[in-house]
Amino acid sequence: MRIVRSNTAAGRDAIARLVNRGQAARPNVEAIASKILRDVERKGDTALRRYAVELDGLGLRQSFKVQRSESLDALKKMRSFDPAFVKALEAAAGNIRKFAEWQSPHEWSRKIQPGVNVGQIVRPLESVGCYVPGGRYPLPSTLLMTVIPAQVAGVRRIVVVSPRPALQTLAAAAFLGVTDFYRIGGAQAIAALAFGTRTILRVDKIVGPGNSYVTAAKKLGDCPIDMLAGPTEALIVSHTGNPIFIAADLVGQAEHDLEASVAFITCSASLATLVSEEVRRLSEGNAIARRALAKNGYIVVTRSRAEAMDIANAVASEHLTVDPVDAKSVRNAGSVFIGDYSAQPAGDYASGPNHVLPTAGSARVRGGLSVNDFVKIITVQQLSQAGLRKLGPSIVKLAQAEGLAAHAEAIQVRMGANHA
Repeated sequence: MRIVRSNTAAGRDAIARLVNRGQAARPNVEAIASKILRDVERKGDTALRRYAVELDGLGLRQSFKVQRSESLDALKKMRSFDPAFVKALEAAAGNIRKFAEWQSPHEWSRKIQPGVNVGQIVRPLESVGCYVPGGRYPLPSTLLMTVIPAQVAGVRRIVVVSPRPALQTLAAAAFLGVTDFYRIGGAQAIAALAFGTRTILRVDKIVGPGNSYVTAAKKLGDCPIDMLAGPTEALIVSHTGNPIFIAADLVGQAEHDLEASVAFITCSASLATLVSEEVRRLSEGNAIARRALAKNGYIVVTRSRAEAMDIANAVASEHLTVDPVDAKSVRNAGSVFIGDYSAQPAGDYASGPNHVLPTAGSARVRGGLSVNDFVKIITVQQLSQAGLRKLGPSIVKLAQAEGLAAHAEAIQVRMGANHA
C-alpha cells in the first residue's frame, strides 16, 4: 500500500481518488448490462438461458430452478460432513434475525390535536428478489443477510438468484426454508427479476450486492432496488490500534474483488509504516488481495485526528473502523466497527448488522440493508367532525392560497354539514 501525507500533492490526489471512487463512467459495463436487460425483457427465458449457459455455466438442459429436494439434500450433507458449518449458520442467522427484529418499525396512532388522530401502519412488500453472488466465492452469508430481514418483515414471496450455487449456499437456503431459488446470476438474473419471464415472475424490489455488471443492471432495470452495492470498500481510521489487526482487516476486505478499495488513515507515521509492513506480509500468496491493494490501496498520514475523521466522512466508506474515542465523530459510513476487536469480518458474517452496504459514496445518504427495505410505512389520519371544524379554516386558507378551489370546497362542504 502506498503511504502518502495528506498535505502533499500525492496525498491530496489519493484522497480525491478515495472520495470519487466508483464515479468514473464505465460505459462498456453499462452498455453490456443494458443489452442483456433488453434481450431478457424481449425474449424472456430464451435469452435468459443463453446468457446463463454462456456466463453462469448452466447446463444446456439444466433447470433454472433449484428444486427443494436439492437444497434439502445439501443441508443433509452439510450436517453429516461439516456440522460445524451448520452450527455457524445457526449462530449467524440467530443474530441477524434478532437484529432485524430490533430494527423493525412499529405501528402507532396518536392524537395530534382534539379530534385529529394520526399514525402509521407497516405493511410488507409482496415480493422481493435477493441476489446472492456466487462467482469467485460462494456467499451463503449473503443469502442470510438478504432473506432473513425479508422474512422478519413478512414478505410473502422471496426469490433467490445465485449463479452456480455452492453446496453451502444451497444448504443455507434449505435452512431458511427458501423454496423459490434459481441458479442464474449477473445482469441476466437482475433482468429476470425486474421484468419477469415465463419461468420467473417479476418481483416488487431487488436487493443484494454484486459485481459491476449486476450493479449496472440494478441501476438501469425497471425495478425498485435497495442500493447500488458494488465492489467492497474498507476504511480504517486509527492512531493507536494494533497494526496486525488493522492490516488483517485491510487484506481481508481486499481479497473480495480486484476492484476493492481499501485505505488506512492515521496521524501516526510510525503506525502507518508498521501497518504497511504487516499488509505486505499478510497478503503474500493472496493474489487477488495483492492486486487490489496495489491498485486501490492507500495509507494516508494526516496532521491531526480531526483531519483524519474529516477525510473519513468525506470518503463515506462501506466499512469503517474507528478508535472508540472517534465513534461520535462518524457521520457517513455503511457500517461502523469500533475498536481493535471489532473485526470487519464480524459484520460480514455473524454479529447481526447487515453486510449488504452502500458503496461508491452512497453511504452519505443511507445505511446498510435492513428490515426497513422490505416494508412500506403508510401514514394514516382520522378526523372527527369537530376535529375537522377546528382544523378546517387553516386547510381552506392554504388551499385558497395555492389556487386549489376544489380542495377548499372538500373541506367547506364537510364543515357545514349537520350531524347525521
